[in-house]
Amino acid sequence: MLDTGWAASVFAVLSLAIAVVTAGHALLQRRDTGMLIAWVGLIFLLPLAGSILYWLFGVNRIRRRAHALREGHLLSHLQPREGERPLPPGRWARLVHSGDRLSPFRLTGGNAMEPLFDGDHAYGAMLEAIDQAQFSITLATYIFDYDPQGQRFVRHLKAARERGVAVRVLVDGIGVRYSRRNTVRQLRRAGVVAAEFLPVHHIPRRFAAFNLRNHRKLLVVDGRRGFTGGMNIRRGHSPSDPGRHPIQDLHFTVRGPVCHQLQRVFAEDWEFSTGEHLKGETWFPPLGMDGGALLCRGLPDGPDEDFEILNFTLQAAIAEARERIVIATPYFLPDHALVGALKAAALRGIRVDILLPERNNLRLVQWASQPGQAELLERGCRLWLTPPPFNHSKIMLVDGEWVLAGSANWDPRSLRLNFEFNLECYDPGLGGRLTQWADDLLEQSRELTLAEVYRRPLPIRLRDGAARLLTPYL
Repeated sequence: MLDTGWAASVFAVLSLAIAVVTAGHALLQRRDTGMLIAWVGLIFLLPLAGSILYWLFGVNRIRRRAHALREGHLLSHLQPREGERPLPPGRWARLVHSGDRLSPFRLTGGNAMEPLFDGDHAYGAMLEAIDQAQFSITLATYIFDYDPQGQRFVRHLKAARERGVAVRVLVDGIGVRYSRRNTVRQLRRAGVVAAEFLPVHHIPRRFAAFNLRNHRKLLVVDGRRGFTGGMNIRRGHSPSDPGRHPIQDLHFTVRGPVCHQLQRVFAEDWEFSTGEHLKGETWFPPLGMDGGALLCRGLPDGPDEDFEILNFTLQAAIAEARERIVIATPYFLPDHALVGALKAAALRGIRVDILLPERNNLRLVQWASQPGQAELLERGCRLWLTPPPFNHSKIMLVDGEWVLAGSANWDPRSLRLNFEFNLECYDPGLGGRLTQWADDLLEQSRELTLAEVYRRPLPIRLRDGAARLLTPYL
């Protein structure tokens, strides 16, 4: 009995010591007070389990390693020379200045960008570009299922490799496990060079980075034509192959100098994952200003030196709105600063339309998002619930001219933990097309009213409030 009691006492003291050290780390590292309180509370409520959860889900261990890559050769040959930067439109000069301070990239002209409104169009254009590749293909995605859609990509990538094209494929270490059969393994068997980003084969060696995922969707062909947006490679995105879980989504194809920015982001992720440095004209050919008239820049974001680029860009864009803000996102858990910016915009008389799926594929996220709806509606924001299929599109439009499109959601995971990539564009033509798309979707949607929110039964409100407590961990 004495030995058992002594062992229990030692265990309790060690658990408390670990909790104290863990809480100290949180006090020094966490910036958001709400998240700090949530983590410290969990750490001391469950000293050992809370500490393990914190080190697993609450710590950024990747910043220094990614920063070391940025300090080297990847920056030097891609920065614009003096005089090459296009003149910003006067209406947006302050937002352009904000982007200059935040992004590693500068606004570049001479680009063209085309929206691809579903998987049939997006996958068809991507596979066509792969078939036309002469020198190089780089592909990064969060999910790459080895289903009929994924197998099509594997076949086309294998054919490109057999033609002598240099092919590199990067799939997130968690995302690759969405598929029953490991697509990275299938690509390697087909002779395609493929790797996982932060693989989880060796836990606890990868323990600290388990919660940091690469959510980017990038395809660059010959360094000249790029694709990015919200689509993974799997069934469901295509109306012709909806599977059991159909998804509506948006993807984009781009041409012009901004393709170098997509390629640079891939090159950094690839070097981080494999140690291979992609350089030379195979990957970065000279590009003229012949893509089109679009002004565009890449906005990488992640738990490295790109931390909070997207969050601050969203706040700056909201502040610059004069007439209308349109947001479409599948997961909507904005932090206090973004909620405040949206409410302030609505109070200024800006029309704020937020399009969310009526039925989310992640129930816990949907429940956690519902308690915050009342305060937005009270201040004049308008929430629209989009009908099936599940809308996975991710765009933001300001005054029909400023466009933000890419892989990021409006939730803590995208804004703080994931590696994401978005494009900001200044173009009334592109903005007009996407505004029309949003308006068409809005007409099919149901407006959520404040009265409906107030009528929710008490058990539902308690459930949603409890789910909201988990926001820092979602």
